[in-house]
Amino acid sequence: MMDWTDRHCRFFHRLLAPHARLYTEMVTTGAVLHGDRARLLGFDAAERPLALQLGGHEPADLARCARIGADLGYDEINLNVGCPSDRVQSGRFGACLMREPALVADGVAAMRAAVAGQDRPIPITVKCRIGVDEQDDYVDLQQFVEALVGAGLEVLVVHARKAWLHGLSPKENREVPPLNYPRVYQLKRDFPRLTVVVNGGVTDTAAVRTHLRHADGVMLGRAAYHDPYVLARVEAALYGEPLPDRDDVLRRMRPYIEAELARGTALKHITRHLLGLYQGEPGARGFRRMLSEGAHLPGAGWELLERAMLPGRAVAA
Repeated sequence: MMDWTDRHCRFFHRLLAPHARLYTEMVTTGAVLHGDRARLLGFDAAERPLALQLGGHEPADLARCARIGADLGYDEINLNVGCPSDRVQSGRFGACLMREPALVADGVAAMRAAVAGQDRPIPITVKCRIGVDEQDDYVDLQQFVEALVGAGLEVLVVHARKAWLHGLSPKENREVPPLNYPRVYQLKRDFPRLTVVVNGGVTDTAAVRTHLRHADGVMLGRAAYHDPYVLARVEAALYGEPLPDRDDVLRRMRPYIEAELARGTALKHITRHLLGLYQGEPGARGFRRMLSEGAHLPGAGWELLERAMLPGRAVAA
């Protein structure tokens, strides 16, 4: 998610979800090729397995970026053709590309060729919607997927809503178009060799279990950001991992936070991802307020988080 799942967020989420595959923010091919790669693509080894999510449409540029990602150690390269924002459309990437299946297929083929021959397999994957605008029939999605499978695609992440490219904001595009999980399940039946991952509206372990009866995987997005402890619940349900103590999770962040502060990172850039850790717990509001009001102050450091964890935060709520 753009501006959300940066490296600080991913390090935190890894502590909650040891088995999950994490995804970067969507990074445009132009930014990868011409921007500050250390800032845009840097990650901690603890984040792996980690997928680099790209936005772009030019096959040659996508191929170069895929190779760069593979050389940097990413475990997957994902092409996003599901984001409906105006900013994304103006660059001719995201959901508008669902209208150009041949171009997307060319991009997939070019990316696969670029990472072939690596010492370890680097899957090229695609994230899409179930349709865009007037493309509201299953056959449209089926033909789109046929083109990608023909280019060698083996993994597809499907947000189970269509996207309206005009008339709805990105937020509305996540809420207004109805969810249609059966359409994603049908894809899995029609393309049994394709790994199909369900995305969209997944908020709890019960939903994860339901989807896994029909598809190969489940992707959590904003639910995991606003209530990150849901990741620990999923780990417990699927892998038998004991539920961690929230304070312990936060304390395991301490070496990372102190190392980042020593590098000049402002505390607020890290703590913004931690605000939902105590969601639904006594004192959650006080915890959020203490971090929100204190993390931007000069000299803010680990001591702020220690204070926020104290039992007294319940009184402050």
